[in-house]
Amino acid sequence: MLEKIKELDTSLLVYLNGLGSEKYDSLWLIITNQLYWVPFFLFLFYIIYKKLGGKQTLYILLFIAILITFTDQVTNLVKYNFQRLRPCNNPEISSHIRLVLMRNSYSFFSGHAANTMAVSTFLFLILRNRIKYFGFIFLWPLIFAYSRIYLGVHYPGDILTGYFFGALFGFLLFLVYRKLKPQYFPEKLV
Repeated sequence: MLEKIKELDTSLLVYLNGLGSEKYDSLWLIITNQLYWVPFFLFLFYIIYKKLGGKQTLYILLFIAILITFTDQVTNLVKYNFQRLRPCNNPEISSHIRLVLMRNSYSFFSGHAANTMAVSTFLFLILRNRIKYFGFIFLWPLIFAYSRIYLGVHYPGDILTGYFFGALFGFLLFLVYRKLKPQYFPEKLV
């Protein structure tokens, strides 16, 4: 069963990665670099500041720092225990995919997917009733994590597992946040 899942994961990677072209490689290299997302983060925190005020924004930033630190540590712990080679380093498939970016660390599971989904889930749960269409924040982890498949550094299963753990950690930290700040959450959690 596990072998069948790995085969499907590899086939999906080869297909999705193969959709790319040299023409768009530089765009996806920009998308995968966190530094280029800084304007998005600044805009996001400006919106949070306008909706919740300075003190609450700082409190949210503290929680996000804790969330990313925790998610990163769990991701690295899992990576070094599973030691799954990244697609770009796997000699069985590296000749079948487009290698746009090389990384030497392990693949399972994606820290990019886990961190972006954790932050998106956490913020969505806080702001879903305060900002119309805030669900669009989930485009960020989708685009960001797809870049990892496009570039040949993660399997789709790495991304999906990262999404799962990120959403779980984001939800759990939201529960802690809500417990510590009940006056900001009069509505019931759906």
